[in-house]
Parts: sequence; structure tokens; C-alpha cells
Amino acid sequence: MSRVYNFSAGPSMLPEPVLKKAAEEMLDYKGSGMSVMEMSHRSKVYMSIHENAEALLRKLMNIPDNYSVLFLQGGASQQFAMVPMNLMKNKKIDFIHTGQWTKKAIDEAKVVATVNIVASSEDKNFSYIPEDYQFSPDADYVHICLNNTIEGTVYAQIPDTGSIPLVVDMSSNIMSQEIDVTKFGLIFAGAQKNLGPAGVTVVIIRNDLIGKHSEDTPVIFRYGTHDKEKSLYNTPPCYSIYVAGLVFEWIDQLGGVKAIEAMNREKANLLYDFVDESKLFSSPVDKRYRSLMNIPFVSPSDDLDKKFIAEAEKEGLITLAGHRSVGGMRASIYNAMPLEGVKKLVDFMKKFEMENK
Repeated sequence: MSRVYNFSAGPSMLPEPVLKKAAEEMLDYKGSGMSVMEMSHRSKVYMSIHENAEALLRKLMNIPDNYSVLFLQGGASQQFAMVPMNLMKNKKIDFIHTGQWTKKAIDEAKVVATVNIVASSEDKNFSYIPEDYQFSPDADYVHICLNNTIEGTVYAQIPDTGSIPLVVDMSSNIMSQEIDVTKFGLIFAGAQKNLGPAGVTVVIIRNDLIGKHSEDTPVIFRYGTHDKEKSLYNTPPCYSIYVAGLVFEWIDQLGGVKAIEAMNREKANLLYDFVDESKLFSSPVDKRYRSLMNIPFVSPSDDLDKKFIAEAEKEGLITLAGHRSVGGMRASIYNAMPLEGVKKLVDFMKKFEMENK
């Protein structure tokens, strides 16, 4: 069976050169006689993998020296709990509510703190990013989700929180376009969309925010624990970090994040342009806040949506169903989705429209 174009929101496609290299090294990594899956995380061989992955991530994202990079487990969902446990002083957190993933983060934060929703786009089914907000002067931090995977929205402008640390869930658009790391106090992202396979979560945290955990925070959930031990306090997700390192090498060889961003804009524009011209398909997202990564679209009926998804799968265009909470279709076109995949999708959409007038 030939490779399909996987438009899943995550786990997503990985770059083919990365998969091939991982396959070549599966049984014997660089003459070690073993797979990365088998080796000790304390060994010199693995440590070189670990350190190289961090160095490349720092290079690609231009991460300053006063920020630490952590490779953790538990996914972005665990960070919904870890962040408040580690950054609370006044036990007050401001949120800009933009969809399903901020809702989950809000629910988790309410367990340990007072939550203040300073703005929300729920009034229009999260089809836009609110820009009218005022932050609490005594908030411990402000939490945003930069790119909303389910709803297909992205911030056009990073909120200015002044001296209040800005915490960002960047799971679905990290390294998809250039960003200024210094605008954030803490960045976290599950790897399984743009960085690698599921299993590792990247946390980039400004050093002055480390060590502010509450006294009752379990040792393993303290950022200081993992920073001190270079993300080796316990056995890390070694193989996921290894593959992420291969992805970082692939991005670096392509020309870095700037080059990836240009590719992503070309892919997104191709699909958005067709949807905007189509008489059958439409986008529910305000044009000012359209994501480069996750592109929802709908037809006039649920039955037609289901027909489209079924017929697309026969053409090797898979996982196009929208999230169960919103329905319709969604094309997630992360870094590893080639332009050819988006072209094939648009060609199929044109054909489907002609046949279903």
C-alpha cells in the first residue's frame, strides 16, 4: 500500500526522510549495536542524542540563554496542571478563552486557583480571537492557546501582558512560523503535531520563573527538578526525543523556521483560496484569525460532509473529519504535510463540487 496523505490533527504526518532515517537506525544506532529504544538514558550515546536535540531546538527557535528547555512527559494536558502548581503566588490566573483546549486548561486551573476569564470568543462558536481584554494586576500569569486546533483560529497579534508572565500552549503551531520567544514566560507543546511522535512534551521556561512552585507540589511536577537534572530526573521518552531531534535536523536542512513558514503559507493559501471561491464549501473562521495549521471547512449538510470524507479516504486523503465537537471537515497541514498533499486535496474538492452541485 502506498503512503497516504494524513490530515489528522495529531498524531500527524512525520517527514518521510525522518521516518527513513529512523528505520535505517532502528536495529543499530550509529554502531552502538542497539536501538535507541533499548539504550540507557544515562549512556554517552543517548546523552549525545538528547543534547543535540536541545541544541537544535534552541537554534531553530532562537531561544535565549535565560530560558531552559525541558523534555517532559504527560502531554500538554499535564501542563494544564503543572503550570499553575509551579507559577502560583497569588493563586489567581487570567485566561483568554478561545476553544476546547483553553476550556480544559481552565477546568484544571480551577482546582488550585481562582480563574478569571478576561475575554472569550465563545459567543461566536470560537470563530475568532478576542482582542478586547484587561488583565488583573495581581494575576500570577496569563494563559493563552496560540493556535486552536479544533476551531482553526490563531492569534494575529501576541497579547501584551506587561510584567505579568504570558504562558502559551503552542502545541499545534510550534515551529510552524517564526516567533519571538522573549514575549513569553513559558511555552509548552506536545510534540505529536509538528515536532515528532507522541510521548514528549517540550517546555521552554524563563529561568526566573523556575523555583516558584507551591510547597505541596510533588517533586516530579516541579520544573526546578527537571531543569536541575537536564530532563533526566527519571527515564525520559528517549525514542520520541530521538525522532524529534531528527525532525529538528530536517527543518534545519530546509532552511530553518523561516523557510518552513513560507512553505506553510503557500499550502494554507492554496486551500483557503479554493474554499473562498467555492460554491459548495465554506470556512466558519473569521479571515483575520485563520490558522496556517488547522483548516476547518463545511459543506451545506452533514450527509454531504460524510460523503466527502468517505470518498476522500478512497483517494488516500485520510482523517479529514472535523473534531466530534464541531463536525464538518478539518485539514491539518502541519510542517510535514507536503505541498503535493494539499494540491491533491484541492483537486479532489474541485471534482467533488462538480459532481455534487
